[in-house]
Amino acid sequence: MNILYVEDEEELGVWVYQDLTKRGYQVTWLKSGECALERAEDLDLAILDVMLPGLDGFSIGKRLKKASPKLPIIMLSARSQVDDKLEGLQFADDYMTKPFHPDELAARISVLLRRFDKIMPTVVKIQHLRYYPKQYQLFDDELQEEIILTSKQLQIFDYLLKHTGQIMTKEQIYESIWEADFFEGDKTLMVHIRYLREKIEKDPAKPTIIETIRGIGYRLKQ
Repeated sequence: MNILYVEDEEELGVWVYQDLTKRGYQVTWLKSGECALERAEDLDLAILDVMLPGLDGFSIGKRLKKASPKLPIIMLSARSQVDDKLEGLQFADDYMTKPFHPDELAARISVLLRRFDKIMPTVVKIQHLRYYPKQYQLFDDELQEEIILTSKQLQIFDYLLKHTGQIMTKEQIYESIWEADFFEGDKTLMVHIRYLREKIEKDPAKPTIIETIRGIGYRLKQ
């Protein structure tokens, strides 16, 4: 995985660069953003400090996102004001305030790489289920049989899996799967979730894999 890291603070830059390199990432560390766009090709993820000499991180991030819409971007900043976070999240995919723990940064990188299909595990274990993302195959280990899902059920399951532990709204799920606007009161998603649960849950009446977040949406629990 190729990561672009833009940070002008020497001590922090060395620390993050060394930590990510030890974790197996190929890291390009720049101390200013002037050359960032030249390095955008073949990148898997970008980590940008907000306060930089010359172009600030927000400007660099917007240009990178315009050039590569599917490039996940994490903003780093000592500025924790809500307005700064909102500005960053208009184009970036995550925003972390300094100081931070390296394990947290690594975890957020992993989540974004999965979300953007940059990495795909060979197999994922979810309670009694075993899922092969590349083959789109799901198995019940207790019954020792394959679970056959419909196309929409599989898309919903795969989407929630990529956002494991996150609360996803009905709008987000519907618009991603059906690629159409969601209208409140539409029961289509709810019906598909119900049939999906009947296939994957031990007790569909008391689901432990796909959790309903009342009034909001759903969350997949691993």
